[in-house]
Amino acid sequence: MGALTKILARMLSGPTYSMARRAGEKVLGPTLTRKVEEHVKGMVSPSTLFEEFGFNYLGPIDGHDLDALIPTLQNIRKLKGPQFLHVVTRKGQGYKLAEADPTLYHGVGKFDHAAGIQSGKGGSKLTYTQVFSDWLCDMAAADSRLIGITPAMREGSGLVRFEQEFPDRYVDVGIAEQHAVTFAAGLACEGLKPVVAIYSTFLQRAYDQLIHDIALQNLPVMFAIDRGGLVGADGATHHGAFDLSYLLCIPNMVVMTPSDENECRQMLYTAYQLDQPSAVRYPRGAGNGTVPQQAMQALPIGKGEMRRTGRKVALLAFGSMLTDALALGEELDASVANMRFAKPIDAELVASLARTHTLIVTLEENATISGVGSEVSRCLEDAALTTPVLRLGLPDHFIDHGDQQQILRVAGLDRDSLRARILARLAGLPQS
Repeated sequence: MGALTKILARMLSGPTYSMARRAGEKVLGPTLTRKVEEHVKGMVSPSTLFEEFGFNYLGPIDGHDLDALIPTLQNIRKLKGPQFLHVVTRKGQGYKLAEADPTLYHGVGKFDHAAGIQSGKGGSKLTYTQVFSDWLCDMAAADSRLIGITPAMREGSGLVRFEQEFPDRYVDVGIAEQHAVTFAAGLACEGLKPVVAIYSTFLQRAYDQLIHDIALQNLPVMFAIDRGGLVGADGATHHGAFDLSYLLCIPNMVVMTPSDENECRQMLYTAYQLDQPSAVRYPRGAGNGTVPQQAMQALPIGKGEMRRTGRKVALLAFGSMLTDALALGEELDASVANMRFAKPIDAELVASLARTHTLIVTLEENATISGVGSEVSRCLEDAALTTPVLRLGLPDHFIDHGDQQQILRVAGLDRDSLRARILARLAGLPQS
């Protein structure tokens, strides 16, 4: 394209172009000739494109040159109408290590600026993203129908290795989540098995496509939903606070919430086998250190499992909340259920626990309103059971960025807060 652009630029400024323009005006007329000229110029300079939309295009300018950037911004304030300033910057500018590897330094915590980020500093535990990456490659090797789709999140969603090993089955649609979902629907219609790797917060942008293009047609599209729950320093725009709420109400969906690394791998396999829309929703970062089993086995749909049998209180944990639920179960002598499926929920297990316990407590790293706690309450209502339910999840306000444990405390989902809220609710119940 570089050579073509140079050729077009010379053509548009030389005598040959002037002769062609005069000839064009005789044949097409001046108005149509001018429009053709503008569109040809648009192949050389982006200004015509933006000017077609009514913008006054300025640039491109060097965004690191403050002596040029600041006066430009000051002058733009004096101009009337919509302005489009094209600024070019380099990621990591001024820090050689970041310039050399901008992906590694995209979102970082504390590190020694002289030594840079050291490999292996993140610990030995697998992240859920790595679990997905390994599963995706293993599944692709076993099934040639699998197509991996990402909306410009190759690194973040764990598709680097997949692209390297299966380049013909890897599709990056760019920052176009709606297109990613509709594209997956089209592939499913043709008998392929698309896997859409996407952040929870970004799937919100494609909600209409998820409902109308996939769920309504009951297509076997699988969603690997990363960053479910709180994401620490990325803040309110990136917390996966709403996915369970907005997925549970969609017909035909199966929604799973893995509690550890091995369960995540098995759930990904389970979802892939289904002939309907499915989602596996997992958190950012590492799990509890469970080593995933290489062998893959489908889980029974809509069935949870009992992890501890206790008295009075039954803790129903979804996904990442199981670790704290097990610890609290030991402290409070409570029963603990790993619910596994947000949809279809294990209504039989819910009813059984409600009949044998004084208080049902649901734990989810998702908005409390319309989340899985609400679904548990619905199950009890359908079964005509009146056992009290304490729903513990994310509060009804946006949560700011911060250290992961800090914002869990702010949200009331750290272990101390959970214990205090459970004991307070127990104390308020009639004593038998």
